[in-house]
Amino acid sequence: MASCNGMSHLFLPCSLKTRPGSAKIGKREPAVGVVSAYGAGKQKWNIKAGGVAPTSEACRLHPDKFKIEYEQKIEEIRQVLQSKGEDESSESLVLVDAIQRVGLSSYYEEETQTLLRKRYVTSCASTYRYYSLRDVSLLFRLLRQHGHYISPDVFNNFKGKDGRFRRNLSQDIRGLMELYEAAQLSFQGEYILDEAASFSSQLLHEYCLADVDDNLSRMVIGRLRYPYHKTIARLTRKDFLQDVEGINGWGKTLRELALMDLRKGQSVYQGELAQVSKWWNELGLAQKLKLVRNQPPKWYTWSMSILIDDFSRGWDYAAVDMLPDYMKMCHRALLETTNNIGREIYKRHGHNPIDSLKHSWADLCNAYLVEAKRQHASGNGKVSTGVYVVLVHLFFLLGLGRTNGGTINLPDISQLLSGVATILRLCNDLGGAKDGNEDGTDGSYIDLYMKDHPGLSVARARERAVNIIASQWKSLNKECFRLNQYFSASSFIKASLNLARIVPLMYDYDDDQRLPVLEEYVKFTLFNQTT
Repeated sequence: MASCNGMSHLFLPCSLKTRPGSAKIGKREPAVGVVSAYGAGKQKWNIKAGGVAPTSEACRLHPDKFKIEYEQKIEEIRQVLQSKGEDESSESLVLVDAIQRVGLSSYYEEETQTLLRKRYVTSCASTYRYYSLRDVSLLFRLLRQHGHYISPDVFNNFKGKDGRFRRNLSQDIRGLMELYEAAQLSFQGEYILDEAASFSSQLLHEYCLADVDDNLSRMVIGRLRYPYHKTIARLTRKDFLQDVEGINGWGKTLRELALMDLRKGQSVYQGELAQVSKWWNELGLAQKLKLVRNQPPKWYTWSMSILIDDFSRGWDYAAVDMLPDYMKMCHRALLETTNNIGREIYKRHGHNPIDSLKHSWADLCNAYLVEAKRQHASGNGKVSTGVYVVLVHLFFLLGLGRTNGGTINLPDISQLLSGVATILRLCNDLGGAKDGNEDGTDGSYIDLYMKDHPGLSVARARERAVNIIASQWKSLNKECFRLNQYFSASSFIKASLNLARIVPLMYDYDDDQRLPVLEEYVKFTLFNQTT
């Protein structure tokens, strides 16, 4: 079966409980996360299940001392942030951005919102003309990220009489980097931001080719490849930590805190990986079902095959008797795991959304059947990604959609789910990894688009897919902005965005069908010691 390797394998047993290492420190809430990696039989992977590096000596041998120092540094940065917020300096925006880029924003959500709300109220269109390109772009991005609407017209101040961005901006490399970053938060129809993205990208590429400053060129290449809004922050943290120490007086403290947070996180993630491996082994599917992929370090749960409509719709144990032996275990594992999730949601939030969970799985199973028969149906490719299943479960695990007065329900997030699913579907089709089916009838969008447009080249079909992904990001930006009205949905919105952000890593294959960027990210986040 072709499919995009689905997302049903993103379910982790550790997601059913609060992470033991994520207890509240300061004002930080327990994290909600999904860690995964894909792989087909022919793909290579350099991460071994047993290759877990020990947590740092300071964290392991002196936990109380580590905790005290950790909390002290959190408060030091909090005081700096509050101080910078009072004088409304541009440095306050740089600090907020740096906190985000090193993955520490959850500690300072209240302070950040207060600071940005104040800047939003006090700033007006007339004042932006006195700001630098860097400051306007950074303020634009931060305000939109945090639910404050700011018009792209603020960038008209950097255009000439001909209505185009001024060419002399080519000397402001840091400003151009921020302009490119800001353009990633565009909505449909915001042509100024489309122009800004094209203009800044062209000049930044020209700068890299000139190779004027090796260090700055490295930063430019990183921003072009991994703009903050479309990237998991912890992916680029390693590179940003090389530069943050030289930023003003607070850089050293922020860098030290980020490294401590990394070591603390490694301990949590390593425990989760061990828990997932234990759960997978106890499930026993890999031992008794030869076609089940046995690669828990890559994806933290089972890979689901074609399921029959009768039992996926009926959702009862009696249907197992009608199945062949090789599917009975898979069916039982699906029922038991999902029912356990429903019970866990009931314990946490007082309601059991099992009907919604069942419905999401049934839709996924039917989508797999459509793919197996190589029939194209509108929207089937999005359903078969498994995004709907994953995010519906996460929606309820976060306590949303309650019948006792909840303010946001499943219909409210339908467009959000569709956007993330489309991005995953098309990124998979662009990835270039070979699955078991290599006869050209894998049901990918590119395949189908070329069949609908005879004579079209593969390159043009791929270009079409890239353009759709860019368009979906604009729609996703607008939808997330709209959903910001639901305060209770903030964690869900972030998780959904993170899902869209990590998708490109899952399909960034090299010529050897390896995922080098994903491997490096996982090694750094879970295993590597940091110096």
